[in-house]
Amino acid sequence: MRACRLSLLVAAALSVAASPCAAAAFDPAPWRQDYAQLKQALEREYANLAWFASPQGGVDLPALDRATVRALDGAENDAQAERALRDFVAGFGDGHFSFVPSLQPPAAEPVAAPPPADARRLDPAAGCAALGYDGGDARVPFSLPFESLPGFRLLDDGIAGPFRSGLMVAAQGARIGVVRLKEFSRESYPSLCLAAWADPEVVRAGDAQAWRSRLRARIDDDWYGALEAQLKRLAALGAQALIVDVGRNGGGDDSGDIATRLFTRKPLHSSPLLVSQSPTAAGYLDEQLDNLAQARGFGPDAQATQALDRQTERLRAARTDAREGRCDLSWVWRERRDWNGGHCRRLVEAGSAGGPLDNLPAGAYGNARVAKRLHWPIQMDDHWGAWDGPLYVLTDARTFSAAEMFAATLRNNGVARTLGQRTGGDGCGFMLSVEPLTLQRSRLRLRMPNCVRLRSDGSDEVAGIAPDLPLPPREGENARARAQRAIAAVVADWPTHSGDASR
Repeated sequence: MRACRLSLLVAAALSVAASPCAAAAFDPAPWRQDYAQLKQALEREYANLAWFASPQGGVDLPALDRATVRALDGAENDAQAERALRDFVAGFGDGHFSFVPSLQPPAAEPVAAPPPADARRLDPAAGCAALGYDGGDARVPFSLPFESLPGFRLLDDGIAGPFRSGLMVAAQGARIGVVRLKEFSRESYPSLCLAAWADPEVVRAGDAQAWRSRLRARIDDDWYGALEAQLKRLAALGAQALIVDVGRNGGGDDSGDIATRLFTRKPLHSSPLLVSQSPTAAGYLDEQLDNLAQARGFGPDAQATQALDRQTERLRAARTDAREGRCDLSWVWRERRDWNGGHCRRLVEAGSAGGPLDNLPAGAYGNARVAKRLHWPIQMDDHWGAWDGPLYVLTDARTFSAAEMFAATLRNNGVARTLGQRTGGDGCGFMLSVEPLTLQRSRLRLRMPNCVRLRSDGSDEVAGIAPDLPLPPREGENARARAQRAIAAVVADWPTHSGDASR
């Protein structure tokens, strides 16, 4: 009887194995192919690859590659294989190199998107919302609760207007101003949109495109104007030093560089900009060459024309390099090479984070329409130098991207000291918008940065900005105590370093 039962069990097992419904053995080959595709794309497009392949970059790419191969070889299902790829990407620690949501296949009968609502026909609140202006209220408070400290006077709440600010009178009598920059993106400041809605120049705009352009220009100028007013108010109230709070600031746009000019009267140089040696970079350089060509139609004088000629020649050479020059970065999976070793990094010089030129004086060439195409901060030079005292930039691990550019530019130029925690390490993200990479088999989608901003020591800003005055969280210490420690650090430091933030 036992033999009969055993025979039946064996027969049943064989029957299940032969059944088309039985689970097929997992095949990791498609995932290996996706991994190979990803590495090839990184070699072609990823601007930070050579940095992370160096000892200075802090990532052992050959070891990371070996670990990923082992994980894929040992995967027993799709979830484990996908985890191997996600762990590989996380190993870089670059917030801009990341997965984005996957997409479902297109519908058999796609539904066309309706035209956007005509915001001009809406009331100001509804119109600003339709244009994407969002308060981001969670980022309004200071990243450390200065508001709760004895001796702190809140001047603006950052809700009715764009910037939260206040004045701290410390126990020693020192007066420290604090201003909050919650994000370098105008869409995070709906109060400015509401205020600009009824501006006569905006109202008189013709078609929808002109109206939107004028509204944006009004909001931009009002953002800088409001910041200028805050800084001058703090100076008038006797602030002896200033803390600019960019903790929890996720970044935004080029205003992270432009705004630095409001915090000093010294000439500033924007960070050197590199872009990936790729068609993407060529597209960005094409845009800049078009801007320089447009500037010639605005009546440049002889000096401005010479500058346009020089920068046009430089950018054309860079564009040729981006399109035609090639080097092999496959070595990054086998060895590590010094960042400053002179080897190919597959990067192209593209001027600065402030445009083709890294510096121009206010009023350059007597022609703003020409000058701002050579150096973008010029467009707001009437707001420059609103503050000219000791300066501290407060950062934390959630300070990213354009906020890192802000901190780095002030620190690189020796006009500010940083305090708090090392920034998140996103660095430069995207100088040109491109479609994410889609892996062919899994359909996972990723974005990868196409630019690099350099620090004054030649390192990649993606490493993060380390604070001059560290404020690491301590056991038994709440956020209010850390805010008090930040004030005390500034009070102790600024008499020594006022007028010279460099080391």
